[in-house]
Order: sequence, then C-alpha cells, then structure tokens
Amino acid sequence: MLDNIQKKILEEVADLHKVPEGAYNIRANSQMAGRNTTANIDITTKEDKSGIDIRVKDGTKNESVHIPVVISESGIKEVVHNDFYIGDDCDIVIVAGCGIHNCGNQDSQHDGIHRFFIGKNSRVVYVEKHYGEGDGSGKRILNPVTEVYQEAGSYVEMEMVQIKGVDSTYRTTKAELKEGASLIVRERLMTHGEQSATSVYDVYLNGKKASTDVISRSVAKDFSEQIFEANIVGNTECHGHAECDAIIMDKAHVVAVPKLDANDVDAALIHEAAIGKIAGEQLIKLMSLGLTEQEAEEQIVNGFLR
Repeated sequence: MLDNIQKKILEEVADLHKVPEGAYNIRANSQMAGRNTTANIDITTKEDKSGIDIRVKDGTKNESVHIPVVISESGIKEVVHNDFYIGDDCDIVIVAGCGIHNCGNQDSQHDGIHRFFIGKNSRVVYVEKHYGEGDGSGKRILNPVTEVYQEAGSYVEMEMVQIKGVDSTYRTTKAELKEGASLIVRERLMTHGEQSATSVYDVYLNGKKASTDVISRSVAKDFSEQIFEANIVGNTECHGHAECDAIIMDKAHVVAVPKLDANDVDAALIHEAAIGKIAGEQLIKLMSLGLTEQEAEEQIVNGFLR
C-alpha cells in the first residue's frame, strides 16, 4: 500500500489519482507496490537484475502501460532495467516517470535504463516525467538512459518533462531507425537554485525516408546549469531536425551543442538553437495589465514550457 506522500508523488509523475486501468507496474522504495497485466500486455520481473520486461502482442491497440517509480526514503540509490518489446501493428501509450521525496541528509538516486524494441508499423506514445520535493539536505538525482530501436514504418513520440525539484540529472537517449520510421521528441525542462541538467540525444537514421524531430524547450534560473547535445546521423535518404530553445535568467548557464553527420547526399539535416532572456516588451505588456514583474515572468515561463 502507498502512503499519502507516495500517492502525491504518483499524481505528479503519472497523473494517477487511483489505480490505473490496463497494465501497470508501480515501484516504491525499490519494491514492487502493485502490478496488473492484460490479455495483450504482459509484465514480468527480470531474474538476472533489477527491473521488468514488458511484452505487447502484435496488433494491440488503444491500450496503456503505466510504470511509475516513487522514492520517499532518503539514501536509496538504485539502477533499474526495463525492456519493452512492442509487437507489429500496435498502437499504445506508455507512461513512466520517477518522483523523489527526500527529507533526509542522504542523497536519493534512481537510474532508469529503458530499452524499446518497436515492431513494424507500430505507434507508441511515451511520457516520462521527473519530479523532486522534500526539505532535506540530501539531493534528488535522476539519470535516465533510453534506447529506442525502431523497425520499418514505426512511429514513436516521446514527451520528456522535468519541471521541479531535481537537483541533478544526466539524460542520454539513443535511437536507431529503419526504413520509414519516425521519432518525435519533445523535452520540457526547468532548473533553479544550483541544479544541473544534461540531455544528450543520439539519433541514427539508417533506413530510407526515416525521420526525426528533437525539440527541447527549457528555462534556467538562479545559478543552475543546462547542457543540451543533439547528434543526428543520416546514413541514407532521410530527414532530421533538432532544436534547442532556452530562456536564461539570473546567473544561470546554458550550453547547446549541435552535431549533424550526413553520410548520404540525400540526408537533409537541420539544427536550430536560440538562447536568450525574457524580452522586456513582454514583461512591460503583462505588467501593464496589473501583474507584478515576478507574476509576469511566471506567466511567460509557464506559457513557454506548456
């Protein structure tokens, strides 16, 4: 059973107010806190290391899988391996995410290593949210590793969100796409205090007419630091686009590192990056409507990260 703190974190990272319908695996303080499988989606515990295998049958449509992680004890450090085997012609939603509540003086850390094997012509929407809270001196650390292997004609849409409370994160994502496959990534990130966040995306477009669109929107406040790296490799006729759009505030530090690698004359690759402060005219306009400067900044930041 989950306590009230764990339930609150679960709402933050997975939008769950009750036990979800369909398949799910809930992990709390390094233990399984609940699991359900369906006729088309099976979840099993790994025997050789910490983690689970999720297997989705061919042709599964309009089903979901929830695999949230909750840590509410100080000092927990874990590495979890989750593998997803998605059959052909599927259409599913996967909701992951990790929330850490740390009121102690020891660091709490979750490193989730997720591998996705996407079948032909399947469509997957993956949502991953990270959240931290608690007034302890111990840090809240999240280091997700994601690997995506897409068969021909598959489509994957990934929403990566981290808005509050994570002291340190190092996110790495690697994807390999076959013919006609498409990968869409939407990252939303905010750091404050002395937090640090690094996101590294490596996408290999190996099949003809494969495509990717990787877009990061971020806000860096106070003394925090962000690093965004996007590496798109076009090995045949393909299309790749990466974009970093960041608002920098106070004494923060933001770095955008683009890398495009074209190995074929028909590889069309584009990178865009923009880093800047909030425009003065935006603040003035909102303040003329009765908002304070702080309220105006919050409105602009919230709209930017929506």
